[in-house]
Amino acid sequence: MAEVFFWCAALALVHTYFFYPLSLFALEGMAQVFQNMRRMRSGGTVQASVPAGPLPSVSLVVAAYNEASCIEQKLQNSLALDYPADRFEVVIGSDGSTDGTDGLVQQCTDPRVRLSPAPRAGKTTVLNRCIPSAHGDIVLLSDANTMIDPDAVRKLVRHFEDPEVGAVCGKLRLYNPTKQDYEESAYWSYESLIKMYEGKRGSVVGANGGLYAIRRSLFTLLPPSTIVDDFVIPLRILESGYKVHYEETAVAHEETTEDYGKEFGRRARIAAGNFQSLRLVPGLLLPTAGFPAFAFWSHKLLRWCAPALMVAAFVANLFLLDSAFYQATLLGQTLFYALAYLGRAGVFKSGVAKRVSSVAYYFVTMNMAIAVGFWRFLRNSQRAAWDRTARVASSTTTT
Repeated sequence: MAEVFFWCAALALVHTYFFYPLSLFALEGMAQVFQNMRRMRSGGTVQASVPAGPLPSVSLVVAAYNEASCIEQKLQNSLALDYPADRFEVVIGSDGSTDGTDGLVQQCTDPRVRLSPAPRAGKTTVLNRCIPSAHGDIVLLSDANTMIDPDAVRKLVRHFEDPEVGAVCGKLRLYNPTKQDYEESAYWSYESLIKMYEGKRGSVVGANGGLYAIRRSLFTLLPPSTIVDDFVIPLRILESGYKVHYEETAVAHEETTEDYGKEFGRRARIAAGNFQSLRLVPGLLLPTAGFPAFAFWSHKLLRWCAPALMVAAFVANLFLLDSAFYQATLLGQTLFYALAYLGRAGVFKSGVAKRVSSVAYYFVTMNMAIAVGFWRFLRNSQRAAWDRTARVASSTTTT
């Protein structure tokens, strides 16, 4: 029985972190082969692209709570985006800001900017209010502290020429003003790669909250208690049968945090919201959903089970020490956790050892945050409204 537990846990972990990405790479490789075969059968001709139609109207919606330190920069960045002025608007949904955010938005004289203030109720309530009232056919969602590249909007909306596309996720680049290498960067690059290949299948599981676009007509009101709106909104669109693409050349930039305590709280909050989302997108749990269900189970559900799987693999391994093989697997697990501890302690100051130990530490703390988030989910103690993680240059908050 211990052996069964060990292998079930180990294979599940290996699948979600290694086999699933490899399956995405293999599927894309096969798709390229079939595409080349069809081109050869047709005489090697390349089908002419369909001329692009008129650009759709776009509404950039930003939920903001006490963003006085960055809202002016966000407005400047938004109004500088390369998109026709007569087809673009910026909606700032203020969630009961008390630091002068509303006044700063009102000082902007550009007619494309619109303020939608209301008492504090949480980001989900802001989106439920602002998205249906937006004028654009396409709604672009972003955070107040996220700066978008000028050409990103055009690159996102071009996907909507396909009527089967319901949402498009952009690429969020995280940066740290004081560190060139930091723990989250390696994992974020890995996650972005998975999203890119999921996008080739039209099945991106969740979006980067800093930059993604949806068809306004596909938005459905969220329960006010929804914690991770940027996860649930694209999943609902995917569940309804539309494609969710990923556009790696549509880039936005966001600063990471130096406060690891608050960052751990952010991850735990997201984890609680992830477990909450299961009842909001039940269709993706069924095999009848096809590849989106496979992606949801492989990329998300098994990841959320990783803390329990890690414990199960370690404990089961303790009952299998009569074999040299299992002695080696236990040693490997112990060394990994020891490496994570060394990463936390900062024993290695530079080089490969520092990077590897930092990634191990990040991986362990990430899964500890998932466990905490699951506990909060069970107790229903995670509120929807929250305070933004403080950044190096700012200590303000958002929803």
